[in-house]
Amino acid sequence: MHRAIGKGSGKLLTTLLGEEDAGRIGERAKELHSRFYLETADLLRPFDRAPELVRELAGRGVRVVLATSASPDELEALRKVLDVDDVVTGIVSGDDVEATKPDPEPVFAALEKAGTAPEDTIFVGDAVWDVHAATKAGVRTVSVLSGGVGAAELTDAGAVAVYSDAATLLNRLDESVLIS
Repeated sequence: MHRAIGKGSGKLLTTLLGEEDAGRIGERAKELHSRFYLETADLLRPFDRAPELVRELAGRGVRVVLATSASPDELEALRKVLDVDDVVTGIVSGDDVEATKPDPEPVFAALEKAGTAPEDTIFVGDAVWDVHAATKAGVRTVSVLSGGVGAAELTDAGAVAVYSDAATLLNRLDESVLIS
């Protein structure tokens, strides 16, 4: 199950259950997930220094677009926790795309919101599926280890750099590909 985390919910269920069973119980599973997520949303916390990283990037003129497959209700909870709406260029949610990671459609939607070309853009993510989606869109990826995936897996998938967490990336920002 852990290896499927980072895929969109439909693809995650298909990976775990097979297409037939995922089709049969998929909507109910998504509904239960969303209900549980919202009931426990007060437990959500941002990763250490993640909001500061977003604010620092935006302050340096980087167009930051957040991309998630979260439902509108879940996205609202995430936005409250992260509290960076005032500095992001845009947000891509599950409602904005038909296909989810590892499909590149969410990355293409983020590129459109950012108004940037793939070769001038860097995706920051924590799952192998983030790297696959970005690579298919022609975008380089910087990864953080908050997704529970090892550095070697992320590098093997194509990440150009891996940091232990958002705080480390922020501390080493000036030497990272995000700035240089």
